[in-house]
This record gives sequence, structure tokens and C-alpha cells, in this order.
Amino acid sequence: MDTENPSVPPRAQSRIAGKNHPHRGTQEPHARPGGVIHDNTRFTVIGNHLAQHPELSGLAIGLAVYIQSLPTGARVDIKTLAARFPEGPIRIAAALRELETHGYLRRTRERTPGGRIVTRTVSCNQPGHHGTAANIPSRPTRRPDPAERPARKLLPAVPEPAHASPTLLQTATDLLAGLRRHDPRLLLSTTDAEHLAPGVAAWLERDLTPTAVQRALTADLPPEDLRRPAALLAHRLAAQLPPPPPFRAPATPPDVRHPLQNCVGCDRAFRSLVPGRCRDCRCSHDGGRPA
Repeated sequence: MDTENPSVPPRAQSRIAGKNHPHRGTQEPHARPGGVIHDNTRFTVIGNHLAQHPELSGLAIGLAVYIQSLPTGARVDIKTLAARFPEGPIRIAAALRELETHGYLRRTRERTPGGRIVTRTVSCNQPGHHGTAANIPSRPTRRPDPAERPARKLLPAVPEPAHASPTLLQTATDLLAGLRRHDPRLLLSTTDAEHLAPGVAAWLERDLTPTAVQRALTADLPPEDLRRPAALLAHRLAAQLPPPPPFRAPATPPDVRHPLQNCVGCDRAFRSLVPGRCRDCRCSHDGGRPA
């Protein structure tokens, strides 16, 4: 009768799921909605572009290698990584931002069916090559907000007329609209014409004819394409503004000369509208007071 050796196990012990690997049993993305998802061309293959990256810090390279070695669904948030490594949450967060800047991580915030907000992290071991990562919703293309568009460069200031009458401004606007007939490159928008019209009015106010102003604005234009014709015209209106016309004093009215009259007191001639006494006779007649 054979004796059974109690020290030898009757059969090989099976590995208990989740015992020998901390992340075993949590590899499905739906189990941990905030865990890492791999967008890799080859799993856990570390390229020289990462290992010898000229701009990434050593901590960022090490975190990238560690994250790429984890199974799908593993937690890679700052708190979890700070508990795993001694660098602390501030340096961990900075390293993750480095990886995100250079394309090794993509992080988005999503709402789960239960209403929780989670961070979806996608690890890329080859930036620029986007594979088919599971359960990654495509982000809608965001149209740029008009307020975020770069501001249009302002035109140079133009002279202002002393008396901007509606008729004068309309004449100036018509002159600007007709410049394109002399040179097709001088096609102006409504906004540009409104900005330039006061400057043209200031020229017209200085005794210049519309034809003279048109010739001054269209003469000797550069042969190359005009990138900003309105800016060129604004510069000419300000830099070549002619001097004001010379001052003309108003004509003085001629002296009013009354007809000659003979004084009834001394028979001396004096000028007056009606017959009567001269000044001297009026003074003596009124007691020395002038009439």
C-alpha cells in the first residue's frame, strides 16, 4: 500500500483571479469608466522617440512607460499615480501635462450614464497615429467663436473736416466708390469707405475739386498687389493733406457819404441827410451841449 506524501500537493494550484495582479479583473473599460484606454500600434512597445525624447522630462518619460504597461481600465489619475510614485501630485500633474502636450496622452471629461463626470485618458505610444481605441466617443468639432477670432488690424487715422455736412460726406463716399474704375485694386468695402470719407471731405473742404483728390489718391501706386488698399489711401489722406486756403478778409462796405447841406445858422456846408444846423451851431444853440 502506497504511502501518500502529504507535502506534495495533489495538483497544481490554480491562480486566483485578481490575487497576483492588482489590476486583474478590472480590464474592461466599463468597469472603470475613468481608467486608461490604449491607442497603441503595438502594446507595451516603447519607441526611441519616447525613450530619447529631447523635450520630455525624465519623470514624464517614466510615467509614459508605466502607463503604457498597464492593462486597459487601470486608474492613472494624479492621486493614484502619486500613491504609486514618490514624486508627489504636483510633479505628477506637471509630467502628465508634458505627455499631453506632446501627444502621448489625450484626456477628456465625460459624463457616465449614472451622471458622474469622469476623465477619459487615452495613452498613445506613437503620437500622430490614432488607432481604433474602444469606447472613445469622437469629440465634435467646435466652431470658433467670432469673439475668439483675431481682431482686424485698424486703419490709420484720417483728417477730420471742420464742417462735416451730409452733402460733403456723400460726395466723399461717391469719390471713394469710384476709385476702382481707375484702378481695380482700389475696391473698398463699405466699412473702409466710411472710415476714409471724413479724410476725403477734409480735402474737399480745402478748395480741391473731386477730380484733384482722385488724382492725388491714385497717382504713382506701387506695381505689386495691394494687400490693404484702404490703409494706403488712409496714409495718403493724412500725409499729403494740402494746406488750408489763404484767409480772405470779408470786403469792407464803402463809407456812407451824406449829401452836403447849408447850415441855417452860419451858412457853412456840412453833410447830413436833412437840412439843419452844423455841429457848432447846434452846440451853441443848445447851451454848449451837442445835439
